[in-house]
Amino acid sequence: MNQNDRFDPEDHPELEQTDFDRMTAKGVSRRNFLRGGAAAMGLFLAASPLAQAVAAATRSESSKLMGFKAVAASTADSFVVPEGYVAKPLISWGDPIIKGAPAFDESGTQNAAAQAGQFGDNTDGMSLFPLSEDRALLAVNNEYTNYEYLFAHGGQQDLTADEVKKSQAAHGVSIFEIRRNAKGEWQVDPASDYNRRITAYTPMELTGPVAGHALMKTAADAKGTRALGTFNNCANGETPWGTYLTCEENFHKYFGSAEDEVDLPARDKRYGLKAGNRGYQWYRHDERFDLAKHPNEPHRFGWVVEIDPMDPNATPKKRTALGRFKHENAALTIDNNGHVVVYLGDDERGEHLYKFVSKGKYNANDKAANRDLLEEGTLYVARFSANDGEIKGQGEWVELTHGKNGLTAANGFADQAEVLIFAREAATQVGATTMDRPEWVAVHPDNKAVFCTLTNNKNRGKEGQPVGGPNPRAKNNYGQILRWWPHNGDHTDSRFDWDLFAIAGNPTVAEGLYAGSDNINADNMFNSPDGIGFDKTGRLWIQTDGKYSNEGEFAGMGNNQMLCADPESGEIRRFATGPIACEITGLTFSPDQRSVFIGVQHPGEKGAPSHFPAGGNSKPRSTIMVVQREDGGIIGA
Repeated sequence: MNQNDRFDPEDHPELEQTDFDRMTAKGVSRRNFLRGGAAAMGLFLAASPLAQAVAAATRSESSKLMGFKAVAASTADSFVVPEGYVAKPLISWGDPIIKGAPAFDESGTQNAAAQAGQFGDNTDGMSLFPLSEDRALLAVNNEYTNYEYLFAHGGQQDLTADEVKKSQAAHGVSIFEIRRNAKGEWQVDPASDYNRRITAYTPMELTGPVAGHALMKTAADAKGTRALGTFNNCANGETPWGTYLTCEENFHKYFGSAEDEVDLPARDKRYGLKAGNRGYQWYRHDERFDLAKHPNEPHRFGWVVEIDPMDPNATPKKRTALGRFKHENAALTIDNNGHVVVYLGDDERGEHLYKFVSKGKYNANDKAANRDLLEEGTLYVARFSANDGEIKGQGEWVELTHGKNGLTAANGFADQAEVLIFAREAATQVGATTMDRPEWVAVHPDNKAVFCTLTNNKNRGKEGQPVGGPNPRAKNNYGQILRWWPHNGDHTDSRFDWDLFAIAGNPTVAEGLYAGSDNINADNMFNSPDGIGFDKTGRLWIQTDGKYSNEGEFAGMGNNQMLCADPESGEIRRFATGPIACEITGLTFSPDQRSVFIGVQHPGEKGAPSHFPAGGNSKPRSTIMVVQREDGGIIGA
């Protein structure tokens, strides 16, 4: 997620202050969280099948999963990896991936047609789809773009029609083939017939309960079944039938109006929509982004989009059954009973955590039969509970189906389509727990536990966002990692148990919960956990998108980073650090686990002094790095 959206008070207005000293009064400390609760938790652990996993966080022995030497925090304009590892750039914003596309030009004067054939900007979530042992496709999100680098004028003047088109072409998804050479190095094949750009003007199909609804119809699409484009694609997911899931997050800033005031419904304002001159300026030359003229157009964004990377001619499908909000990623698993379960976070302060369960069942022997499993199903939202002062407890998934749990016409929901279009409002109606910005979700390879990053929330402790449960700190600048286990190992069950795997903090400047949980120390501290994912062995990889000032509350944390954690021992080690003013986001592994692809987003944002990756006086560019061991071994082992 880009920092401009994250910390923009206009789009995330603060609520009135309330008393948020309650957690201090309850005496909840980092030691109580991980070590001091033996007596209090004894009965829970003795009776629960989760005992081993919960108790593991208190262990002090070294991890058996991690074999690398941790790297130190860094403020250098470089990508640092452990001893015995090597990191090389694979592709950067502007590199050609379509036949005939020009090479990147630093001047910022290249036109929209050039950008449409080049790798998009601000790489984010990505997945690898093998073609053979040494060939694969990478599907990569291009979340947004930095106008200070995209244009020669640095975004300091009104955009022309071609510049709007260029901005739209820098967004979306890039799909391209990579090949491993005789030296074991991965390289982009810009001549591959698989290569494709999906942008803000690529035709897409609307599927599921919302397709054809009156709120989806526009002047350009009277049937409400076809949408143009996808943008602000944050994180991702992938399916066992070989498709890519890209998730639309902060779609609101792309809409504006030439009119100073537009009478928007409150339910649209909940998504941050407003009139006026928004920063991207798309409405100036693409009328569908003018709220005064096309008020239904925003309803066509904020969805999960399913893409077939193997077919460059396939039409992407917006899967509306998964709900409309500011999606982070889509973590998919197949439950023991065959249903597809997708966990989804809504990345905004005080929003919610969701789960989708498919109506149909997965058929491992017939991939074609699975292609529309995400078209029908049931959406749920999480509600957490905990005893006073405890940072563990139980939870339930509350169904978001029209006619149930107060989701009725009398309460403003005319039908199931409105429940899904305004999923945030529906979640509030059923009493879902407000969260500290749910970002990526990852399911452990054993399919028993699920992890979610709650990245930060400066509004925690204010009205409507009480301190407690999985959100234990007021003015939460550091974030935490939530973990839960579905009852009986059944991901379709409505009940789960939860705890916090890690509470990020700074033990060098803070005390109590703000120092972090006991698995956080001066050598591995971080803030704002964002991207997460597991490798095949069960190592949990954590990426950060937080404050990199290296001062005050964030002293000693350095640039954003990627860490590795052992879910059993609770140990966390820093694996990599990124260049100046970047976010580390997006990761995927080669099938043999000997290469990991890591995204470096927006180095040098807001004019910070980065020249990554080329160095010298070059323009900073978002880049995918490939990390391998010098001895060719398994990453992290």
